[in-house]
Amino acid sequence: MRSGLNHGRANRPGEPLRSDHGSAERPALTEFALLEGADPNKDQSYFLALLSQDQLRAARFPIGHLAKPELRRLAREAGLPTAEKKDSQGICFIGEVKMADFLKAYVPEHPGPIVRATDGKVLGTHRGLHYFTIGQRKGIGIPSNTDHEAYVVVGKRAADHALLVAFDGPAAPGLWTNACRVHSLSFIGEPITETRRLECRVRYRDPRVPIEFIPVGRTVPGEPPAEATVNFTTPQRALAAGQILALYDGNRLLGGGVFA
Repeated sequence: MRSGLNHGRANRPGEPLRSDHGSAERPALTEFALLEGADPNKDQSYFLALLSQDQLRAARFPIGHLAKPELRRLAREAGLPTAEKKDSQGICFIGEVKMADFLKAYVPEHPGPIVRATDGKVLGTHRGLHYFTIGQRKGIGIPSNTDHEAYVVVGKRAADHALLVAFDGPAAPGLWTNACRVHSLSFIGEPITETRRLECRVRYRDPRVPIEFIPVGRTVPGEPPAEATVNFTTPQRALAAGQILALYDGNRLLGGGVFA
């Protein structure tokens, strides 16, 4: 949240960026919009996809209109020691700790088989499903024994704690999809309750891609639908349940949902 607040822009369509921190002179705006940050390499609007209008109204984005080189220049002129500090990498709140070590400290290990999804063959064992994510290639711990082929995680089977793998490619079962279902929908502005063509990001730093957004079930005026079907114009790789799908209209973040 900290990084996202630093790298977004909040305004009403047609309004300039406001960063007056809620002074008395601030006009009373009826609705705020959230735009991508001006620096595409640092934009983190994806992480704010579930932000509500009330939360956005209270937020400030004082540097969202600046590219990182310009921000560093201003920091140097102000004599700030962070002007030359390297960009942070990884997950900022766990510090200089490997993700596997962080998980091991808080989540008990639960070993299980590594199973080839195409034929059910057991290839090895793993220490716990929580160490892996869909689409992961590195760190699986089994050789492919096949030239120019590498295993990739394509699924997790909770019943026997099996990690499902296959050779990476278009034919890998479950790795690529043309459609998905999302739940826990949230919109910054007016909820979308009818079928509409939009754009989305399926993960941070991925480009926006065109979609057809189809609300599912009964809709209540002023309330977001319970679920929606999302049809992609091009197949998407490694969509993991529980991750966020962010919805956009151009560079304007509309809201988002959670992959089912």
